[in-house]
Amino acid sequence: MNGRERVIAAIRKEPLTEIPSSFSLHFPEGCENGEESVKAHLEFFEKTGTDIYKIMNENLMPACDGVRCGDDWKLIPKFSRNDAWLTKQIDLTKRILDRCEPGHFTMGTLHGVVASSLHLIEKRYGYDGGRLAQPEHLRQNKVAVADVYKRIADILCVLAEEYIKAGLDSVYYAALGGEYRYYTDEEFETFIAPLDKQVMTAIRESGGYCVLHICKDRLNMRRYQSYNDYADIVNWGIYEAPFSLEEGKKLFPGTAIMGGLANRSGVLVEGTKEEIEDRVRQIIEENGKTGFILGADCTIPTEIEYWRVRAAAEAARK
Repeated sequence: MNGRERVIAAIRKEPLTEIPSSFSLHFPEGCENGEESVKAHLEFFEKTGTDIYKIMNENLMPACDGVRCGDDWKLIPKFSRNDAWLTKQIDLTKRILDRCEPGHFTMGTLHGVVASSLHLIEKRYGYDGGRLAQPEHLRQNKVAVADVYKRIADILCVLAEEYIKAGLDSVYYAALGGEYRYYTDEEFETFIAPLDKQVMTAIRESGGYCVLHICKDRLNMRRYQSYNDYADIVNWGIYEAPFSLEEGKKLFPGTAIMGGLANRSGVLVEGTKEEIEDRVRQIIEENGKTGFILGADCTIPTEIEYWRVRAAAEAARK
């Protein structure tokens, strides 16, 4: 059984003797596009031996400097399938796929509605300031901000469809907005959840598997309970949220679960090869070999030594 077959078996919740794995990182500056990005991806895939080949998306929606309040969201221009950020990402995806070894489960990355709307204002506000400004602006002018959110969802559906046309098996949808400290439960349910589900539906209707990643810490995971019917695999920060794998299995009974390791500390980042292998075996023993994919809370450090990831991936397959 190859890596692609292992992942699909995990999605179908078929018992496995070898557990698939998925890890990813943000490559160094200068590897967003072109040959340098292709080489960085292929080197990571070869040296880590993961079952899932995840193509990173560093081609973000361009910043709109004029947004200072809710009313200014009216100034954000329309999005098109011909926009450079989108066409560059599709070109990169095709170039990587053309040179990938067969037999692996492939995955494209989508920054979700909340993350993409943040990219539009992050240059002005910074990350933390932008996260605070998002709900503040929404409350100032619900119509203008919600209109942009909807247009973002629509263009993300286009990107998802293009990913699958390019030959990817799946799309990794990185969801934001579940943190307690930004949007209220009502705001999330009204303005965010329907759009997340729209994009997740488009992924599946295009013929791909939908991988839901719930990003960041101090999460109200209950906000995502209804996403169960739209996802094939779910991944979140079990240490960051915090929300255990066991809790996640109950919240998302219809999906495969991906995770187990902390991404920025702990054994994967600091341990010996033997400690990594022992921890992976323990995680698998605790979670079983059905509907489970080994992974981390989120992206691992850019500077991590690749042998560490390989040690985890190989231990999962033993």
